[in-house]
Amino acid sequence: MKILVVGGTRYFGIPVVNALLAKGHNVTIATRGNVKVDFEGEVSYVVLDRMDSSSVKRALDNHRFDVIIDKIAYSSNDVKALLENVSCDRYIQMSTCSVYPCEHAGITEDEFVTSEYPLEWMDRIKDYEKTKRNAERAVLEYMDLSACTFVRYPVVLGENDYTGRLRFYIEHIKNEHSMNVDDLDVAMSFIHEKEAGEFMAYLVDHPVCGAVNGCSNGDIRISEIISCAEKKLDKKAILDENGDAAPFNGLKDALTFSTEKAKEAGYIFSDLNSWIYKLIDYEI
Repeated sequence: MKILVVGGTRYFGIPVVNALLAKGHNVTIATRGNVKVDFEGEVSYVVLDRMDSSSVKRALDNHRFDVIIDKIAYSSNDVKALLENVSCDRYIQMSTCSVYPCEHAGITEDEFVTSEYPLEWMDRIKDYEKTKRNAERAVLEYMDLSACTFVRYPVVLGENDYTGRLRFYIEHIKNEHSMNVDDLDVAMSFIHEKEAGEFMAYLVDHPVCGAVNGCSNGDIRISEIISCAEKKLDKKAILDENGDAAPFNGLKDALTFSTEKAKEAGYIFSDLNSWIYKLIDYEI
């Protein structure tokens, strides 16, 4: 199939592209042209600013793809700039589990219904939840829901995580810096960067209508992350309410997600325990 990947040269965009190439798809990557990657196969590039409608039009006007995988749709205006200038049979958007209004264990896709959300045309704003809800909703102005997939991930971790969220805990323990962790016992879901990419590629050949959650099986408590790092480093964490605020503060309840819909499509996610402790070792 002829596939456009918008934002495929960074983090888990790379395993998206490699998985598509392994399946023999014809891949074009839309980027700003700042980064070139040695993929596991040949790809084509188009250079554009996806937030600028005229830039997208110059690069992609009159192009049609079997599938568009949109990894960097952060606002409704991002979606507008793209979909008013290029067409496709199917559209897959990397959304986020942050669209869900309530935190609890076992969140299912129907807890945020894209079609029922009141659309606002907006640029990228600091209210991440609001802007991503609008990014989902904007797609339905251009395509039928039956041709759309919204992939909702929790926090993505991996060796190439440029945000340093897991590294925060390890470095604070290693350097004996105090940190403020507001709930040691909160349980969270995560997904590894490689699997996050591979699942999006899987959806090209195994379409899912509407929203679908993706995360590793199982969860982990912040206290377990800290305890593992303490043992590996042979140092104790310095916990202090006046210390540096930890990345996952602010949760009021467990934050885990059902992946039954993905299982129905034939995809089984890995167990969290199969990689999270290896990743802690890697960071150390």
